[in-house]
Amino acid sequence: MSHVRISDAAQFLGVSDDTVRRWIGGGALSSVTDASGRMAIEGRELAAFAKDQARSLPGSSSAASSARNRFVGLVTAVKADAVMAQVELQCGPFRVVSLMSSEAVDELGLEPGSVAVAVIKSTNVIIESLEGSS
Repeated sequence: MSHVRISDAAQFLGVSDDTVRRWIGGGALSSVTDASGRMAIEGRELAAFAKDQARSLPGSSSAASSARNRFVGLVTAVKADAVMAQVELQCGPFRVVSLMSSEAVDELGLEPGSVAVAVIKSTNVIIESLEGSS
């Protein structure tokens, strides 16, 4: 069974170590002791918790969509010219960049400080294993 250290769990969830400890103290998560004697969370439990947390994100749409990757974030930069624009969002610990028409930026009212949802649909996703690297 995979165990995830508190600091790593916090990073994956985009919260502080203290928040993870509060969730453990409040019973939302349970802890175990890993092989090194440190407090950890079982990987499967953390994965289920992360999925539950993601369902309650603000800006989640009730519209039917085949896209499963939705990241709510804050627009941090918009670089636009007459035709195209680059929009950057900070979605928790992740930076998401989108290229779109300048017209779309104007229609959506995107500017630094506005809240937006990045919806990603891809046929190619590369997954790298970090197992054993912590």
